[in-house]
Amino acid sequence: MSSIVDLLLQAVGKDAILTPIEAAERPASRWLSTDSLTCKALALPNSTSEVAAILRLCHQHGQTVVPHGGLTNVVGGVTTTSDDIALSLERMNVIEQIDLQNKTITVQAGTILQDVQKAVAETGLLFPLDLGAKGSCMIGGNISTNAGGLQALRYGVMRQLVLGLEVVLADGTVVSSMNKMLKNNAGYDLKHLFIGSEGTLGVITKAILKLEDAPKSKNTALIGLTNFGKAIDFLQAAKRELASKLTTYEIIWQDYYRLMTSPPSTFTPPLSQQYPYYVLMEALGQNQEIDEIHFQTLLENSLEEGLIEDAALAKSQQELDWFWGIREKVDFVFQVHQPVFLFDVSLPITDMELYIQTVINDLKSIWPYVHFYSFGHMGDGNLHLFVSCGENTLSTRHQVEEIVFLPLQKIGGSITAEHGIGLEKKTWLHLSRTPEEIALMRTLKHALDPKGILNPGKVV
Repeated sequence: MSSIVDLLLQAVGKDAILTPIEAAERPASRWLSTDSLTCKALALPNSTSEVAAILRLCHQHGQTVVPHGGLTNVVGGVTTTSDDIALSLERMNVIEQIDLQNKTITVQAGTILQDVQKAVAETGLLFPLDLGAKGSCMIGGNISTNAGGLQALRYGVMRQLVLGLEVVLADGTVVSSMNKMLKNNAGYDLKHLFIGSEGTLGVITKAILKLEDAPKSKNTALIGLTNFGKAIDFLQAAKRELASKLTTYEIIWQDYYRLMTSPPSTFTPPLSQQYPYYVLMEALGQNQEIDEIHFQTLLENSLEEGLIEDAALAKSQQELDWFWGIREKVDFVFQVHQPVFLFDVSLPITDMELYIQTVINDLKSIWPYVHFYSFGHMGDGNLHLFVSCGENTLSTRHQVEEIVFLPLQKIGGSITAEHGIGLEKKTWLHLSRTPEEIALMRTLKHALDPKGILNPGKVV
């Protein structure tokens, strides 16, 4: 009797199936782990039909499959064992069409996000999803985790940017809903089942994404503030004055700013390190001269009113890279501290200050010399937290997670804003979802993947 690997070799050819030894030459993760990839085999399909053939065989034989994109997941969402077939979409990386009239792009799921951004920019349009891993993350992974990123305040998260999907179900059935329309009310909008499902309900193979007009103006400032209440008030003022031009509003706590602007960091501080809070704000528009005046007027008025204490405008590309580097080069935290636990949480902005202080106090009550850094997309309620307490045992991780996650339940927050559940947060899902919601998730999982072969053990 042939093994499942032999059957896959017969179905899609040796070029598309790597042995465990060959797969072990690859990393298990591009972000948190230095481990090599462990799997029964690594499948590298070249087309949707090959994905369907692979899943059909795996479904027939009850073989588990873990879909892989750019391997930038940070919650164990792409973790494999020696019993799993890893399924990478990296060869399915073709940009099939850019439709200038309808402002859409049709891409295969393995296309790198940055490649999409560059191709679209050359046509005078914009694909607005933007995040730190853009040079390696793939569109399929962005969709399967409902990625948000730096411009979600203005353009929304991936769910708002996807018009149509092609998905292969666990049994090899291809569901093609390649819709280009903004409005299609003909029955259930099935694409939303797969956006944010982390590869547990189907394998995304192709997508039609919504594009925007490329901005012709960009105004960016780093701002110092004396208290969190003023950060909220300044956000509301920016929304009123800049309206739809306000694209990014990032909040940075003092500890992170000091870390990123002190040796051995290569960044010097654009503003004094004395402020408790910093905001990195960016506005995109269509008229640089008018938009710049409007942006600077907002800052000048806010300074006069005492809403903000200081501001530095990015006047060149070098300064723009400098400001954004302070916010985005988060891997520096891992160079300075080990081990580090990282979290992405979502909560009402009015609860952020007390929540962060509660977490700090609770951490210090156990680890007095803990290192804690917080920053995030304040405009859409998403914070990133980095915790280093000098220990990396399972019990330590559980204690830290308990301190970070439990307060969120009381304020209606979420244990994850954009990274997903994967394996690491599954234990805490009940804090953000009701028993009825979790039961419905399990019903959907059983309906679409009755044998439980897709990304087993993840989410629910």
